[in-house]
Amino acid sequence: MISVTKLEIAKMIDHSLLHPSMDDKILMEGCEIAKKYNVASVCIKPYAVKMATEILKGTDVMVGTVIGFPHGSNTVNVKVFETAEAIKDGAVEIDMVVNIGKVLSEDWTYIENEIKQIHTTCKKGNAALKVIFENDFLPEDLHKIKLCELCSKLKVDFVKTSTGYGMVKQPDGSYNYKGATEHDLKLMRRHTDTSIEVKAAGGVRTLEDTIKVKSWGVTRIGATATEAIISAVNE
Repeated sequence: MISVTKLEIAKMIDHSLLHPSMDDKILMEGCEIAKKYNVASVCIKPYAVKMATEILKGTDVMVGTVIGFPHGSNTVNVKVFETAEAIKDGAVEIDMVVNIGKVLSEDWTYIENEIKQIHTTCKKGNAALKVIFENDFLPEDLHKIKLCELCSKLKVDFVKTSTGYGMVKQPDGSYNYKGATEHDLKLMRRHTDTSIEVKAAGGVRTLEDTIKVKSWGVTRIGATATEAIISAVNE
């Protein structure tokens, strides 16, 4: 395993606080974990952005949230409103889910307009935009490649694999997701402008996983196993 520092790994992590069952106590504890380990950011449920901003005031940990989460089906106007509200509440990073149905319909004019409007709102509020593809719902590479090309054209800040909640019916009838796969991460890095970062979300749970995706060009991960990942670093 290559040599890394705790801070180097910590600054790759968006500590994910998005599960519907997380109550306020768990969210506050999660913000304290983020503060303790000095991660890049917390990615928290929209209603809790103000709370997270207050807890993390004076630290280097950024506050981010999600838009159109997890299925991306909200209207563009609603997503723009969500984005503006989140920024007003203190979010400096926005993880938006594209309209997956429109992607699969190959309505690229709609998708470009959606991303453009949200990106414009982010720029006005000095917030970074991460565009979530939800690759588990996109079995054909051509859809992922086109999204990479649109994100490159619009100069967003990140492209991101997954929400972590994109469950697909498996052959045995159960529902699960693959999340951030080697194939998708390498494809996204290859087809996205080098000025745009790649975020891996879904299935990155260990230090070994983190170092592996880093070697593929990933600069940020969404993680719930933050403590375990950072604690595994030997300095």
